[in-house]
Amino acid sequence: MPRPISATISVPALRHNLQQVSHRLAEQARAAARPAPKIWAVIKAAAYGHGILQGMEAFAAADGLAMLDLNEAEACRAAGWSKPILLLEGCFDTSDLAVVDAHRLAITVHAEYQLRMLELASPRQPIAVHLKINTGMNRLGFARDEVAGVWQRLRELQGRGVVGELGSMMHFSRADDDPEVTRAQLLRFREHSVPLSGPVSVCNSAATLTLGLCTELPEARPQWVRPGICLYGASPFADRSAAALGLQAAMTLRSRIIAVQHCAPGDSVGYGHLFTAEQPTRIGIVACGYADGYPRHAGSGTPVTVAGQRTRLLGRVSMDMLAVDLTGLDAVGTGADVVLWGEGGPSVDEVARAAGTIGYELLCAVAPRVPRHVMSLLPHHRERQHQEEMP
Repeated sequence: MPRPISATISVPALRHNLQQVSHRLAEQARAAARPAPKIWAVIKAAAYGHGILQGMEAFAAADGLAMLDLNEAEACRAAGWSKPILLLEGCFDTSDLAVVDAHRLAITVHAEYQLRMLELASPRQPIAVHLKINTGMNRLGFARDEVAGVWQRLRELQGRGVVGELGSMMHFSRADDDPEVTRAQLLRFREHSVPLSGPVSVCNSAATLTLGLCTELPEARPQWVRPGICLYGASPFADRSAAALGLQAAMTLRSRIIAVQHCAPGDSVGYGHLFTAEQPTRIGIVACGYADGYPRHAGSGTPVTVAGQRTRLLGRVSMDMLAVDLTGLDAVGTGADVVLWGEGGPSVDEVARAAGTIGYELLCAVAPRVPRHVMSLLPHHRERQHQEEMP
């Protein structure tokens, strides 16, 4: 039989999370007596490890999809996605513009070389462009003193029929933990985008879920939000759980106990003997390791659920195995179900905190060798096994 490990992807949970975001935005908009923002559902990195096609199915009600990779965008068009698609980092080479043109993609322009590409382009149809402004993230985007000149060049390209819809965007650096920094960034964006026109997009998951933030942009300009991690059932906040935000886990990583060991006081477990028993300890060996995407740096005490009962990781994670504490779980033995994170187990955020990282990394890091079992919305595809089909 196959090795007993799998990642179950729940398309209904993904859809639920989009609905939660949409409902929250609608409530905020009603309170402010203004239109609700449109939603770019971010499906970069193979939909945060959940699979592009699963993201497309789950986020069918979104107004558009946002991603990084041209291959992903082409695959979405091939699979039937007809709504807008935004390339969040824009084009990297002049040849990319032919693909953008052929598939009616929207692009971010954040650097001079991308602007020069457009100035040399002759697309068959105008290309939707979102000018990225650097308001303090200092990662991508034009400096504020460059914005007016770049906007003028884009307007000239719009007049030539190279550029179609023209909007602006930015990215928050601390929307998850620092309202003061976030509002300062928003003020900078407002200051330098007010003379501009067209749609605006500023809100990531944390900003989208922050009460009222989406209503602080000029009402006259259509607004798009870009939720990412929250759509996958993880929280962008350190102090608010996904469950408290009404989100559902969309990925469940599970395995089984494949062996049981008994340690006397003084016995140690695994490489480096990072855990030494202080009392008689019953150890379960789980078919999951860092080659499956489980974090090697997760230490003793990281939560895990065995046969529906919460327990803890012990010692160092190996390439293909890890050890859990079965002390007191006398009825649990070989073959018992283990949930590493997800439905019926600890949240991916809990595991990430114990490992000193974030849930985003764990979801994206599940290895290709782990079989995916997809719970679909489609009647004839309620459950199917799936190996990631995207490049």
